[in-house]
Amino acid sequence: MTSSAVPTTPDEDPACYVGLASAEAERRARLKGWSPLRLLPPGSVVTLEYLEGRLNFEVEDGRVRRAWKG
Repeated sequence: MTSSAVPTTPDEDPACYVGLASAEAERRARLKGWSPLRLLPPGSVVTLEYLEGRLNFEVEDGRVRRAWKG
């Protein structure tokens, strides 16, 4: 019998990434186990589908302006 891996969400407040350079935020998030990551420009149209373990970054001028789960 095989088991499928269920994605998990790291126990971390996404707000800790706000203000970081996007490359540094992405590096730290991957080390913490966030997957997938989504980097978006302000005002992007996104689906409302919640995906366990995903971290979203709104990036403006190379910095994370907002971060949220799902």
